[in-house]
Amino acid sequence: MAVKTGCAGFPVSRERYFEFFRVVEVQKTFYDLPRPSTVERWRNEAPSDFEYTLKAWQLITHEPSSPTYRRLSMKIQPSREKNYGSFRPTEEVFRAWEETKEVARILGARVVLIQCPASFRPTDTNIKNLKKFFSTIERDGFIFAWEPRGRWEPGLIKGLCKDLGLVHAVDPFLNPSVYGRITYYRLHGIGGYRYRFTDRDLERLKKLLPRRKDSYIIFNNVYMFDDAVRFKSMLEG
Repeated sequence: MAVKTGCAGFPVSRERYFEFFRVVEVQKTFYDLPRPSTVERWRNEAPSDFEYTLKAWQLITHEPSSPTYRRLSMKIQPSREKNYGSFRPTEEVFRAWEETKEVARILGARVVLIQCPASFRPTDTNIKNLKKFFSTIERDGFIFAWEPRGRWEPGLIKGLCKDLGLVHAVDPFLNPSVYGRITYYRLHGIGGYRYRFTDRDLERLKKLLPRRKDSYIIFNNVYMFDDAVRFKSMLEG
């Protein structure tokens, strides 16, 4: 099956990146959604066989108390802050998905990453809202890769992914993926973002790839470009 290696964002110029890879995970869509004209330019400047995945807008998953909201251009009224994040069944959250979905559509994306903060814990309310969100939205054929962080029990993750049609996105050096029609690995660096993967690490990663699923390998560390190039060469060699 296909193994698609790339980076979280463009760590080098787009022109150089396109020479090496055929997939990138867009990060800007998490902090603030770009204009449709900007997204169309991204799609048009990439090779026809190039694939974009994207990280869903933080208004869906993160609450306004998150420091990531400092990069949000729109102003949220204090009286409405409780309507954002944590998959709340509110007009604001569902509208954030509709706008995210439009960006994904323009990019021709297949996979949308839903990354939760560690503060999103497996409480009854959070699980109820998670189920409500994925049972309500129009999916339009997208594959949802869900990256829970914090203390989520593997059995609970597997049950939710199975019931809601999600892919369990993980850093494979931290946890195994417990469910999904594809594999979606996000490599944050062993012990920290500044980690450089060794050849031994990459050989281990290669062994962790399933044989019967398409796999996305997204490097998200300081040395992501070099590490991804080395891993891709290892697979090809």
